[in-house]
Amino acid sequence: MIYGDRIRLRPAEREDLPTFISWLADPEIRKGISRHLPMSIAQEEIWFENMLKRPENEQTLVLEIMQGKKWNLIGTCGYHNIDWRARSAELGIMIGEKKEWNKGYGTETMQLLLKHGFLVLNLNRMDLLVFEENLAAVRAYEKAGFVHEGRLREAQYSEGEYKDVIVMSVLRSEWKQ
Repeated sequence: MIYGDRIRLRPAEREDLPTFISWLADPEIRKGISRHLPMSIAQEEIWFENMLKRPENEQTLVLEIMQGKKWNLIGTCGYHNIDWRARSAELGIMIGEKKEWNKGYGTETMQLLLKHGFLVLNLNRMDLLVFEENLAAVRAYEKAGFVHEGRLREAQYSEGEYKDVIVMSVLRSEWKQ
């Protein structure tokens, strides 16, 4: 487990799959990620089996918050495309429980991923891609210390329009400050 002030991150388990499927069935949630279709249980099981074949540091983590005396699943996150020579990784996050949006969990999760990535994995750079229209996510990433690095023009197609994707990153030297 990786613990933050209000959250914890743990490895994804097979019993989490029905929750993931329910999130991915919601078009509003899919709008913020690169998935444009819902997933079946069969597709999700194949995804899970393939995810387990990835290196341990690139396997999906689930984001949980304490509610009462129980940890409840509200999202997923993780490191992707780790380049051990360049000491870099891409980060990803999805808050699937919409009632938990705009409560700072995205920012806290990113701060925790940065801390773990820099202090435990010894990374030097972490980046992410965010759709330009996802203003809440952009603000959360900025609060966590990410800076705007660039823009991939018309790199996303959504709802009949091409839209820009923003590249954001944090370097270890910036994070230490």
